[in-house]
Amino acid sequence: MSAALQPYMDFLLALGIDQVPHTRKTYLGHLVNVYNLLKSQELDEEVCLGGLFHSIYGTEKFQNFKLPLDRRAELVSLIGPRAEHLAYWNCLMDRSSLDALLTQAAEPFMLWNRESGEAMSLTAVEYNDLCTVHLFDWLEQAPRSRFGWDYRRAAYRQMADRLGTGARQAYAAVYAAEPMATDT
Repeated sequence: MSAALQPYMDFLLALGIDQVPHTRKTYLGHLVNVYNLLKSQELDEEVCLGGLFHSIYGTEKFQNFKLPLDRRAELVSLIGPRAEHLAYWNCLMDRSSLDALLTQAAEPFMLWNRESGEAMSLTAVEYNDLCTVHLFDWLEQAPRSRFGWDYRRAAYRQMADRLGTGARQAYAAVYAAEPMATDT
């Protein structure tokens, strides 16, 4: 781990997330792996940090840890507004609203906050960054997930196609590990 990540690790460790289970590993292990996958795509550091904190407030499916939303300002000061917004949107969005926009080209991209019901308006860049974080979160855990290989598979494929060559290659590499179906 690079020394540049130490302040983020210190913050996460102080929260005790190294003790929280996540897809047959620790939550911390999952977060670090998502960060590393994003770094391997040579993405902006803000996007990578958004990935490191992608589920910090809890998501539609992951509720084992939730940093209270009244601590958002603290997270903004640690990772910056762009990374925190990516984490916030990933945590609070209704996933079906993300999926419904995958073929949309023009702004605004309107996501629905699953807790408040309010609309969250994103630019095209923000939406694509969110798709990137969301896709690589799934790709990191898909082989271990209790949801199975077919969970939102078409949506994840559309995200990979939307994002381009690197995302398509990462998607293909993960799904190449899918066990072959057996006839019974």
